[in-house]
Amino acid sequence: MTRARDALSTRRRELPMVEVDKPYVFEGLNGDAGLLDLFEGRSQLIVGHFMFDPSWTDGCSSCSAGADEVSKGLLDHLHARETSFTYVSRAPLAKIEGYKARTGWTFPWYSSFGSDFNYDFHVTMDESVTPVEYNYRTPEDHEQAGTAYYFAGEQPSEQPGTSCFLRDGDRVFHT
Repeated sequence: MTRARDALSTRRRELPMVEVDKPYVFEGLNGDAGLLDLFEGRSQLIVGHFMFDPSWTDGCSSCSAGADEVSKGLLDHLHARETSFTYVSRAPLAKIEGYKARTGWTFPWYSSFGSDFNYDFHVTMDESVTPVEYNYRTPEDHEQAGTAYYFAGEQPSEQPGTSCFLRDGDRVFHT
């Protein structure tokens, strides 16, 4: 098992870094922010794609269970390692902030409402916007793997996910 994990870790390190040059705009408590702003000056960024469709009253219950675990201590731990963490959802900021207030959460959470961010990172499935894929697999790949349930139901649909980014000066890379 150790050898298999080490081999997988090696394969992950060999994956390409893809520069993100699209000017995404997010809405946060302090106004508009670009992807580079979400790093908060740190060199690494973890984005949790929190399922919260613009038409929903509340965020996803499974995503909420995970968000309950995001404590100040966890964020401090990440910050000490040059890593920022934020959630991003398609819901408008007013809905996000209302939900955050009801849950008592204090972590950063931005709205990508009106941008292509969730579509480009394949956590909002909508063939009319972009070809659908999930976890770097097409619907056909998932069909063969027995995981086609990601594509079941009507579109657009929301999926959970995590995206990691590195910053090199003002350049941002999806890793």
